[in-house]
Formats: sequence, structure tokens, C-alpha cells
Amino acid sequence: MALAIFDLDNTLIAGDSDHAWGEFLIKKSLVDQEHFKKTNDRFYQDYLDGKLDIDAYIEFAIEPLTRFSDELLAELQQEFMQHHIEPIMLPRAAELLEDHRQKGDYLLIITATNRFVTAPIAKLLEVDDLIATNPEKIDGRYTGKIRGVPSYKEGKVVRLNEWLKEKKMHLEGSVFYSDSHNDIPLLEQVERAVAVDPDEMLEQYANRKGWEVISLRG
Repeated sequence: MALAIFDLDNTLIAGDSDHAWGEFLIKKSLVDQEHFKKTNDRFYQDYLDGKLDIDAYIEFAIEPLTRFSDELLAELQQEFMQHHIEPIMLPRAAELLEDHRQKGDYLLIITATNRFVTAPIAKLLEVDDLIATNPEKIDGRYTGKIRGVPSYKEGKVVRLNEWLKEKKMHLEGSVFYSDSHNDIPLLEQVERAVAVDPDEMLEQYANRKGWEVISLRG
């Protein structure tokens, strides 16, 4: 069984779910609109520029989870999925996943975005497992802190290696699909690296390395 690994945001979906969740909270007036939008946009630009302080961003992104009950969070999650995620699902991404599924590959999403936002998306995409940044929860409430290593840049390699050891799996025959230069550390680890609708930095790097470049947007 070969491992087929996928980034999520701007790879399997046509947008960034983490940033979109922030926009959703703003539209629902559940956060301070002006301050939250300015900060959310600044962090997203830092991510695009490859200089994101991942710990500071994750704590900013998950702090709103501490304010609401599980019941309200579940309602918000469902509304967010219906109105903000389902419209940016990519038919060609579904076809790619199905192609790997038919080959008997193990489908794994690895994303820096937190598990609260991404678990329902992974379920909708019917992948086998998900590695995401984990918000800490104590006594049934989110604390606003993260648990373990964020799955970002080199952290994705760390988290994947932990996962491989736990699952007793390996990278023989593995492939990783990503749009972002932030994922170069993990792209370097797999047998087959594929740049998907890549940002400019990743496209240039992929061309130098001779990696495959594809689009799922057509």
C-alpha cells in the first residue's frame, strides 16, 4: 500500500480554509470585526510570504473556539462547511483522490490548519486519515493553546514521521501534492513530489528539481 499525501488549502480545495474560517467569524459578528480582519489578513500574507509565526497564528486562530459551547461550535462548523467550503470543492481533486483510492493507496491529508476546521473537510473528501495542528482541549473546552508540534513547514516532516512510526508505514512509493513553497521540506522527503497550482516560489523550485506540475482548477 503506497501513501498518497495531500496538502489541503489551495491544493484539494480552491481556497484557504483557515483564513475563510476567520472571515466567517467576522461576517457572523462573533469577533471584533476590524481588529480580527486586519490581524487575520496580516497572518495570511505572512504565510504567503513564508514568514508566518505559526505559534502566534494558531493561537490567534483558535482563540475564538474558547468562547463557545460545543453545541454552538458544531452549528457554526456545519454552516461554515455548507456555505464556505462546499462551494470551493474541486471536481478534479475528487477525481485525483478517487484515482489513488482505486489504486489501493492510503490517502492522507497533512495541513497546518487546525483540526477543528479541517476534520469535517477531510471527512467530506473521504480520506483515510488527517494530520492537522491540534487545538488543546481540557475538560471538554478549548484552551486556546495547541497540543504538540504544529504541522507547518519542517513541522509537517516531524508530524509525518511520528505518524509513520505509529502506523508502522513507510514512504516507499509515496507521493505528496502541494501548492505552497512552505511545503518544500516535506516535498523533499517523498518519492514523488507534485506541485499543484503552485505559488511562484514553488513553481520555480519544482521546475529546477524536475518535479511534476499540475492543475486541479480546470
